Amino acid sequence: MFRLTRPLLQALKQTTGIHGLSVHPDPLPELVKTYEATLSTLSTIPQTSVYRQGVEALVRHKLNIVNNAKGDISAAESQLQEGHIEEALDIAADELSLAAKMVEWKAWEPLEEKPAPGQWEYAGVANDS
Repeated sequence: MFRLTRPLLQALKQTTGIHGLSVHPDPLPELVKTYEATLSTLSTIPQTSVYRQGVEALVRHKLNIVNNAKGDISAAESQLQEGHIEEALDIAADELSLAAKMVEWKAWEPLEEKPAPGQWEYAGVANDS
């Protein structure tokens, strides 16, 4: 009897069913590479940055899921809860792109201009910055 392995199933997968989202032939190594690149980019942001802390924790969690899946694409898909593994790849690429922009923008630095009075007031809560 012929048994289909996960890599073979991925190779036989013809479509994701999502317009513009192609099937990736070997998505898990690519996902690991993207997560590691994001962590590397985040390491250039100060550790005190709330953005770095949050994204770093999330990416490490997702990287652990992919590593613990041991090549099982469906296990990674179900634990990541991001739809098809190709969608997880898109999300990871977007996060890497945003991390690079945050480094470029130096979003952790103080504002160059003082905000206008009332600019940061929400729902009646005043911020005396």
